[in-house]
Amino acid sequence: DALSTADNIMTFRHVIKEVALEQGFYASFMPKPFTDHPGSGMHTHVSLFEGEKNAFFDASAEFNLSKTGRSFIAGILKHAAEMTAITNQWVNSYKRLQGGGEAPALINWGHNNRSALVRIPMYKPNKENSTRIEFRSPDTACNPYLAYAVMLAAGLKGVEGKYVLSDSSDPVALPSNLNEAIIEMEKSELVRETLGEHVFEYVLRNKRAEWLDYSRQVSAFELDRYLPVL
Repeated sequence: DALSTADNIMTFRHVIKEVALEQGFYASFMPKPFTDHPGSGMHTHVSLFEGEKNAFFDASAEFNLSKTGRSFIAGILKHAAEMTAITNQWVNSYKRLQGGGEAPALINWGHNNRSALVRIPMYKPNKENSTRIEFRSPDTACNPYLAYAVMLAAGLKGVEGKYVLSDSSDPVALPSNLNEAIIEMEKSELVRETLGEHVFEYVLRNKRAEWLDYSRQVSAFELDRYLPVL
């Protein structure tokens, strides 16, 4: 379940950091610590069960993914931009999303496309309960409690509304920086209802302050590029 998974993530981070410190190292879950290397994603695999039955499985469907599974994906895609400030909550998060490699920069889905926002892993015979989707935008530094709340809310909204999953031939882009993500979140009724008014406004206030602080900083990039020539 989502709550236990979020608890495990927080425990994992704490233990890794403590063990690293004992060995004289520093473990970081920063999304993009190195410019020329891939970032740290937290690809999340999701299944939905009705009792003992995997609601995502349909033996007769393409990719063995049921209508419920397809609507769940459609919900995530429809609401992806407005929940990105939660799944990717730091200024540095967007260096990963825009950094190439297999990080998802577009709102799309696919089967073999490992850079898609939502990927459908290959079905293995006689493993119906393993039928799942992979949501690939969350990074290792997000708040998993909030991230999983909005992810599940978006997917279930798709199921309840019977959203139709269209092809990904003409995808739109995820927010390219934290400010764009804040603007999308501000308009979101889904995120507001999921987090509650207090948490929703608290997160927005903190993220606006972070973006303002970041924007006013003179970076090493600017000093290295401009100081000698301007």
